[in-house]
Amino acid sequence: MKCESSIGTNYIVATDFNPLMLRNKKKQSSVGTAHKKINMANTYHQVYIQVVFAVKYRDAVIANEWESILFGVIGNLIDETGCKTIIVNGVEDHVHCFLGLKPAVSISELMKTVKAKSSKYINDHNLTKSRFEWQEGYGAFSYGHSQIDAVYKYIANQETHHKKQAFKEEYLEFLDKFEVPFDERYIFEDLI
Repeated sequence: MKCESSIGTNYIVATDFNPLMLRNKKKQSSVGTAHKKINMANTYHQVYIQVVFAVKYRDAVIANEWESILFGVIGNLIDETGCKTIIVNGVEDHVHCFLGLKPAVSISELMKTVKAKSSKYINDHNLTKSRFEWQEGYGAFSYGHSQIDAVYKYIANQETHHKKQAFKEEYLEFLDKFEVPFDERYIFEDLI
């Protein structure tokens, strides 16, 4: 049996000793039976995560002129880990990433890579007047398959959304909604 998916073809090894399963219908002993490969997808997953992270001190430095390039870079960095980018969007002081998480990839390693390499890209291309850095930490929130469209639309409409609500209020709302215990002293670094 061969199963193919967008993930690829996976194989398992099985023994062929059941006489009822043999093509030639001859009885064989299980002793000395050769192993053969059966094509079968053997890992299934649907893990959808929204990750939110901010510019250090929540400085409004992500400019309209290059934000789409940055969001593309972040999406490519996510995809390079084997995860699947659904949407990346944000405004001048923070970014939302919605992705399908590959089970072998930890969220912390993914974010370490994405934040380090995207800030390097910004600095290497002199996109900001001073050295660019992301704020330490991030928020990661999980969703079910039935919520994909709603989360996608929410992230796609960040500019409109943030005309009504500041990032800090949005972030605290996420923590409350997902019942994440927190100490507000450690959520945001004070503005200088």
